[in-house]
Amino acid sequence: MIQYSKSPANVAILSFDNQHSSVNIINGEFITELDRHISVALSDQSVKGIIVTSAKKDFLLGADLKMILGISDPEKIMEITNRLHQVFRKMETGGKPVVAAINGTVLGGGYELCLSCHYRIVINNSVIQIGLPEVTLGLLPGGGGTQRMPRLIGVQEALSLLLEGKKLRPEQALKTGLVNSLVETQEQLIPAATEWILKQEGKVQQPWDKEGFKIPGGGVQSPAIAMLFPAAAGLVLKKTFGNYPAVPAILNCIYEGLQLPIDRALLVECRYFTSCVLSQVAKNMIRTLFINMNAANKGEARPEGVPATNLRKVGILGAGMMGAGIAYVSALNGLEIVLKDTTREAAESGKAYSVRLLSEKILKNQLTKEKYEEVLSRIFTTCDAADLKGCDLVIEAVFENRELKAQVTRETEAVLVADAVFASNTSTLPITGLAKASVRPENFIGLHFFSPVDKMQLVEIILGKKTSAYAIAMAIDYVKRIRKTPIVVNDGRGFYTSRVFSTYLYEGMECLAEGICPALIENAGKMAGMPVGPLALADEVSIELCYKINKQTEADTGKRRTDAAVGVIERMVDEFKRPGKKAGKGFYEYPATGKKFLWKDMERIFPGANNEYSDNQLAINQTDVEELKKRLLYIQSLEAVKCLEENIITKPADADIGSVLGWGFAPFTGGAISFIEGVGLKEFVAESDRLAKKYGKRFRPTKGLKEMAEQGRRFYT
Repeated sequence: MIQYSKSPANVAILSFDNQHSSVNIINGEFITELDRHISVALSDQSVKGIIVTSAKKDFLLGADLKMILGISDPEKIMEITNRLHQVFRKMETGGKPVVAAINGTVLGGGYELCLSCHYRIVINNSVIQIGLPEVTLGLLPGGGGTQRMPRLIGVQEALSLLLEGKKLRPEQALKTGLVNSLVETQEQLIPAATEWILKQEGKVQQPWDKEGFKIPGGGVQSPAIAMLFPAAAGLVLKKTFGNYPAVPAILNCIYEGLQLPIDRALLVECRYFTSCVLSQVAKNMIRTLFINMNAANKGEARPEGVPATNLRKVGILGAGMMGAGIAYVSALNGLEIVLKDTTREAAESGKAYSVRLLSEKILKNQLTKEKYEEVLSRIFTTCDAADLKGCDLVIEAVFENRELKAQVTRETEAVLVADAVFASNTSTLPITGLAKASVRPENFIGLHFFSPVDKMQLVEIILGKKTSAYAIAMAIDYVKRIRKTPIVVNDGRGFYTSRVFSTYLYEGMECLAEGICPALIENAGKMAGMPVGPLALADEVSIELCYKINKQTEADTGKRRTDAAVGVIERMVDEFKRPGKKAGKGFYEYPATGKKFLWKDMERIFPGANNEYSDNQLAINQTDVEELKKRLLYIQSLEAVKCLEENIITKPADADIGSVLGWGFAPFTGGAISFIEGVGLKEFVAESDRLAKKYGKRFRPTKGLKEMAEQGRRFYT
């Protein structure tokens, strides 16, 4: 776990090297070993100082979250946390200089260990990340981070980092004060740390252990900082709507702890940390956004026995927003790209998207000019299908038109080798149907990206009835190569993400059709934890696209939807010519200057939407925000359950990952299935029945879900 050695300069070197994992993490064994080695180094009179570093690519990635998730006893959590605090305090109060020689990414508890060192040196590599991101998993730093960071860099700067869980690059960390110096290479790291140690004379102390210490920028009772806390609390509530208990806990922790000596302050942090660990929010977020997502990122769904695919060259058909985005992330991660469109000019326009994003990285010092040129050189633009020859994978990203997709499939396969895989970036059209245009349906698969591709983490891999294990393996290898998260789903109209996501939009429009105030609908969506309200999201994805999908579905199935939401869509497109944000008008107005605002005529068109009295009675369908929040979340989870029962998606974990990463389903719940578990199956079923009686059969729980509730079964064991 930890290798101990002593250099010729009589400096003890503690090198972290977890033999049971590819990364270093903090667990009970690590704490015990660290304590033992620190004690040995401090008691050895010949040792002049201590260097902590790593034998792995990354330095130390925080606590063992699986261990944390499995603890339900608050006393046990406090015991482990206090042990860690004691070891860190031994490091910083032992009198000998301790240096963190940071050779790779260091996050969470790993960086809290670095904060306990007297000096921090890091390699100046843009891949390295430094920070305390615990809040993004429903936790707060439990290894002293809430107390040492503000004492080191000041309250205001620390709050900004802790409340958002920001990760900094080495140069940013140096500027902020999180590290003390940079070196350029691995070879310079230990010598630089040794040099600093040998320069120290007498007993070394942390600033906060010295008499008369003052917090940089002022303590919590100073006028400027005292005013900061009420403002921060208000902004936090506005942004999170109280859904993330770790956020106010961090504020309280800092406010209370900074008024106490460091040892007392650590006890305050320990209590708040324990309450966060035991919260349902933390359990949800750790399970989905850490444990399940890490498994997906490692390629858990990859078929066994299929050799690694030697993916080198990728063709992309269509240089619009999606195609251009796919080309960018692929080239950025070392793949050769052939970007094809109907004209060379259109293809070059798609490449210009990469030019813009890479230029922005240069301005932010995240990319060198050499790397900029290297990435762009990998993108070859063309209008000739013959140039796709030699591609291992081709991704079609043309318009959602079955005939057009069939045409480019036939044209492309004519120049591809037999084992090349052809993927369609469709969001709704069934893959099995599209594969009919292919001469090799076993090598035909769906790769559903999300916009904007450079920012959205999820890729939905869709299997047709004839898709082979080889094609699945190549798709997963590709998604891993471009550093995104794959989920594998079976074929069906709308697949998983588009199908469930649409229920959020449609429920918002159902509410509008009922005459519920548009602003109330939008605010309820955000208060429920969604990134934006359903009407704004409908504008973003295009009301007209919803219209076209409905028409295509009707043509394919012979069934016409007659619900109120479809009526709203048809009126917005046919009657009012308001197709969405791209046209500058939808449920919102989008002025050339200034912020968007809700279309005022909705108050006239949808009765009661202006919340006015009619015949001395409030519009009958106005409702409270809690009821709306419930409708908007329940409808999505009910559809996710149907997808599981129909085998569209095969695992609750993938359903949760897909919902959070794909369309932003309230992250604090852990996802569409974890939300049900958090509510409790029996309560969820009972409440769904109530909603069905009041608002319609779309809320009716499935027979399978009722049986699960009656038998006391769970989605997760």
